[in-house]
Formats: sequence, C-alpha cells, structure tokens
Amino acid sequence: MGKEEFNICQDISLGHYTHEKSPLGCAIGNAVIEYIENNNILSHVKELETILYTRTKEMKAKFECIGDVRLIGALLRIELVKNRQTKEKATIEAEKVLYLCLEQGLSFKISQGCVLTLAPPLIISPEELNLAMDKLEYALTQVFRHNI
Repeated sequence: MGKEEFNICQDISLGHYTHEKSPLGCAIGNAVIEYIENNNILSHVKELETILYTRTKEMKAKFECIGDVRLIGALLRIELVKNRQTKEKATIEAEKVLYLCLEQGLSFKISQGCVLTLAPPLIISPEELNLAMDKLEYALTQVFRHNI
C-alpha cells in the first residue's frame, strides 16, 4: 500500500509502535478499499451528496434558524442560529432538535454547541437518507415553529 521510496530506515528505530505493520490491519484496509471499488461507493456518495444538497437548500430557505450548511460527500453540518445576521448560536434549540430526532431513531452529534453533524453510513439508501432528513425537518419545525 505504501510507495517503495518511503520504505527507509529499516535498520534503525524511529519510535515505532506495536500496532504498525499489522497484517490484520492491512487485510482490513485492503478489504475496505476493495469493497469501495467493487460496489461503486464513491459514485453512490455523489448521489447522497446531491440529495443532501437539495434537501438542505430547501430547508435553509424554509428555516431562518439555519445559519450555514457545510457539505462534502455524505458529511453534513448544519449550523443553527437564533439570528442569521448576528450568527448567535442556538445551543438550547440544537439540543432540543437532537433529542426530538433521537426519539424518532435519528442519531447525530452536535459540535460547537449548535452545529448538527450528520455522518450517515456510506451504504445508506437514498430512501433512508430522505427519511432521516424528514425526521430532521420535523424536529426543526417542532422546535423553531412550535417553540417546544
């Protein structure tokens, strides 16, 4: 997996660890790469990214509480704010959204107090991804429109 030009210093120790050069780790890494290539995971992720882009664009137009959306592949971050101009963090509201989503079976993390970070498995189907976004949109509606 590595280039021969980096195969240097075999005769001295430069602070090696017991976990490096693990045959099991290498086998797992190779199996993951093979799975990604054989199942066209990268093109699938592009499809997921398109779905997420479309859904979050619609949601940002609908909800003033969405201050920013950051998306690469299937990794999505939605910043919740009290005011788009001041960018005041909506930390309490973000927690409420999280717990409403958890009640519906959707789990994600909150970063920086108000940034919803969704990282779905790369094998998620488009239907499952849309269902997850439906659950998120429902929670945003409940928290920001119905003030729960």
